[in-house]
Amino acid sequence: MRRIVALFLLLPLAGCFEPGEGTRTVSDYLGDEALRAAQLAKCRENPGALAETPNCENATEADGKARLQRMNKALGG
Repeated sequence: MRRIVALFLLLPLAGCFEPGEGTRTVSDYLGDEALRAAQLAKCRENPGALAETPNCENATEADGKARLQRMNKALGG
């Protein structure tokens, strides 16, 4: 009975939270430069709150890999 009461008391709070954007992989960010740039801009705008989130970490990792790929290509590799 207590669970049912708790459920009804917490139900109105469910509408207060927006659904998350979901976690993207390093491959997602590596394959989509615009998506990577947008996520990195968000991360740099609020590093205190977002720097250690999975999306910021994955976008940063993908950015590093993309830079290495560009350098390798520029060097003829």
